[in-house]
Amino acid sequence: MTVRFLPALMLFAAMVFGANASAQQGMAHDTELPIEIAADALEVQQDKQIAVFSGNVDAQQGSIKLRADRIWVHYQGDAAEDAAKAISKIDAEGKVFFSSGTETAEGDQGTYNVDNGVITLTGEVVLTQGNNVIKGNRLVFDLTTGQSTMDGDKRGGDGRVRGLFVPRRSGGR
Repeated sequence: MTVRFLPALMLFAAMVFGANASAQQGMAHDTELPIEIAADALEVQQDKQIAVFSGNVDAQQGSIKLRADRIWVHYQGDAAEDAAKAISKIDAEGKVFFSSGTETAEGDQGTYNVDNGVITLTGEVVLTQGNNVIKGNRLVFDLTTGQSTMDGDKRGGDGRVRGLFVPRRSGGR
């Protein structure tokens, strides 16, 4: 089952990935910001134009943060000239965790297509904002438009997306 987020849920998903509340008004995350990466080890495969960061990998672009066991940075052209513009895609594996402030998204694998500004998480995906939680098998989030899609698990589950939304209490209740 595929669920297309309604505007309120789109805002929730936008906030999870740092395309803050102004994304609703057409101001999405700036995908041209520099990407900073830190890790325990780096292996560059120049012939394949891939840089493999492993061990406690942390990456950040603006307000978006990524943690994973290992990431593969795919680049084009001469990365030494302008590494940030040369990055075309980042693949992440092992305890993949995206965050922006108090909002988070987790999955088993992730891909950030830098060229078109799309993040895809797969595996046991969990989006969290405060007490609100959405679970599924695949999340696709467009940083430019703020549109999100969550698919349910068709392999062993009932194919449904699950959500728990806790209303804010007004006053002192």
